[in-house]
Amino acid sequence: MALPIPLRGSTLARAALRLAGWRLRFDGLPARQGVLIVYPHTSNWDFVLGIVVKWAVGIQITFWGKASLFELPLFGRWLRWLGGVPVDRTSPNGIVGQMAREISAARADDRFFWLALSPEGTRHYTAAWRSGFYHVALQAQVPVGLVFLDYGRRTVGVERFVTLSGDPVTDLATIEHGLRQPVGRRPELAAPIRFES
Repeated sequence: MALPIPLRGSTLARAALRLAGWRLRFDGLPARQGVLIVYPHTSNWDFVLGIVVKWAVGIQITFWGKASLFELPLFGRWLRWLGGVPVDRTSPNGIVGQMAREISAARADDRFFWLALSPEGTRHYTAAWRSGFYHVALQAQVPVGLVFLDYGRRTVGVERFVTLSGDPVTDLATIEHGLRQPVGRRPELAAPIRFES
């Protein structure tokens, strides 16, 4: 798939990644709107790494975060500045439709809008993925980028983008194939790539 949308990131952030021993793999984006899923998410350090990668790549993203984090005065303002959107996890249904509409509107206006999230929903072990990202991308008809955090090879990036078919079994098989190798900081906490039943 052609990647026609290159981004210009921070040379300082890229140097920081190299200094920390990390390699970045990213060649651009296939569209101005889409959803990025980050896997595996097994440590608080994943967020720190993700922020440095965001700056290194130069991508503006929107991401979901636990609502309670946004209640912390300075930290909450910083999260919003980074692109964070608070989500009440006891009633997440509304955010999916809202985000799909926002991405669709951005596409209609040709505005840049990429949503990034962890389908695991937490750094703790879970038996399955949450399917919110899937429904957002499907409703908005945008590609899904597979972002990998591989602590085993000290490599982070996104090399594959998936166009969803609407068949969850087929789509998850494609996603699993693209994310079968990354090793999280705590591998035992990585969730299997399947949706909650």
